[in-house]
Amino acid sequence: MKRNLLLLASLLTLVVGCSQSTSTAPTPFPPDYLPTAIVLTAQAIVATSDALTQSVPPTSTPQPTVTPEAVFDIPSPTPTFAPGFTEFAQIRFISPGPMSSLTSPFNLQTILVAGESEVVQVDLLGEDGRVLQRVIKKLARNPKGTFQRFEFSFEIRAVTEAGYIRISTKDDVGRLQAVNTLPVLLYSIGSAQVTPPGNVIYERVIVEGLKEQANFYAGEVALEGRIWPVNEQPVFVELITREGKPISSRVLNFNGIDTQPFATTLPYKVSEPTAARLTFRQEDPNRSVSDAELGTLVYLYSIEVTLNP
Repeated sequence: MKRNLLLLASLLTLVVGCSQSTSTAPTPFPPDYLPTAIVLTAQAIVATSDALTQSVPPTSTPQPTVTPEAVFDIPSPTPTFAPGFTEFAQIRFISPGPMSSLTSPFNLQTILVAGESEVVQVDLLGEDGRVLQRVIKKLARNPKGTFQRFEFSFEIRAVTEAGYIRISTKDDVGRLQAVNTLPVLLYSIGSAQVTPPGNVIYERVIVEGLKEQANFYAGEVALEGRIWPVNEQPVFVELITREGKPISSRVLNFNGIDTQPFATTLPYKVSEPTAARLTFRQEDPNRSVSDAELGTLVYLYSIEVTLNP
């Protein structure tokens, strides 16, 4: 308030001084104009001063700004399958992954459940099906799997070939127990580019409620579950005796290569409890393979069951 009075007094002095120093004016002011002008001007100055005074924020201690924690989506190391695909494959590829670009030499890392024969066969195959390298190894059977590393060297005539790695195991009477393959790109020059394994660490076949040595009765094996096809070729389901003779088979056709449900039955006739190997297998007819035993197999899953009259 004191500041406003000082401003008003200064203005009055200025106006009076100006009025005295001016000898003539083009237009004489009315007698009561000068006090009115002084009052109006003073009010404007006071209003401006108050506005400036109020615009200055009061002094206070700044409060820290709370920044919300960032939320990130944690990527899954592998895509999520439909419920049920949680059983690790008997032949599990750890590195390299599918469609890796490989140069010679390279290391193959796996976790293997050897068949009952305790022998595993590992093949590196070229585009025309020729065997570039084969390893046959004795391996004690461990149902939880055993880590195994293999070193491969190869020579190819072209700059690149679409090859694949194939691993197979047999049971104690020589029937194929498991087969799995991994498509890769082989390069004669350049540098390797290794992809992650993704979902190839899981079995492609899930049968609900099926356990090793499961018993079936009344001449029928009823199956229901899900399959993740390797390709668009049919999946063959068979019951094979210990002598290697198929006694029942079914062909399952699928639309595309996404995981899909299936339900089927395999009829059989036995006069006494009979051990059989229930087998799911899929082939790739586009592969040129000269192997008479494995042929064009790209995947095989099996389990021992007992057939009762």
